[in-house]
Amino acid sequence: MLKAAKLYCTKVRIAILKVLIKANKPLSQGQIAQRSGKKHFDKVTIYRTLESLLKVGLVHKAFIEKRAWHFELADNCTESQCHPHFTCTNCGSTHCLTEISLPMAKSPHKGFVIHRQQVRFEGLCPACA
Repeated sequence: MLKAAKLYCTKVRIAILKVLIKANKPLSQGQIAQRSGKKHFDKVTIYRTLESLLKVGLVHKAFIEKRAWHFELADNCTESQCHPHFTCTNCGSTHCLTEISLPMAKSPHKGFVIHRQQVRFEGLCPACA
């Protein structure tokens, strides 16, 4: 993945990609740091690494929750549209709904140009329902 994106294969990039592959759902920067298990990856290093992965399209910002962006691999999304997500209002777990395909919205208001569409559903997950 990194070589195809013309990025060096650094320890931190490999660690972050492994975390996101295993997670199979969006994670905050703090969750990524915690799951990487590497104490020598500080917040700034993880932030800069995520930014470099965002820039080449390997990772994208899925949504923001509690003032923190959540990141995931960009393999199930296009440049203009992210697959929908479901967040449980009881336990807070988030699930990717890659099997749902929604049409791209068109703005009913003149002058608004939609560049990217992200949809998030909220409700109860099977464990909480």
